[in-house]
Amino acid sequence: MSDSLDARTRDEIDDQVAEAFDAYLSDRLAERGPLRAALTTGRGARVVLGTVALGALATALTPGGIAAICWIWGAITVIDVAWLWAAHRR
Repeated sequence: MSDSLDARTRDEIDDQVAEAFDAYLSDRLAERGPLRAALTTGRGARVVLGTVALGALATALTPGGIAAICWIWGAITVIDVAWLWAAHRR
């Protein structure tokens, strides 16, 4: 019973995190800046969306703990910020 409760709790937390991230992205895209410029011009959208998709896949397949997942998403963040910064400077 506790395993199913933990799974349900994790699913609820995942849903809440996804909703919060979606709201955050919506707010960020409404603001002016490199993220909005890159996504509206299409220059960085493929790279950003590709790294997020690969990150989701890597997170799902990672047998390790939280540390491995933090390294994966930390690397994705660095790559995306560098790519958006480079796209903004062009």
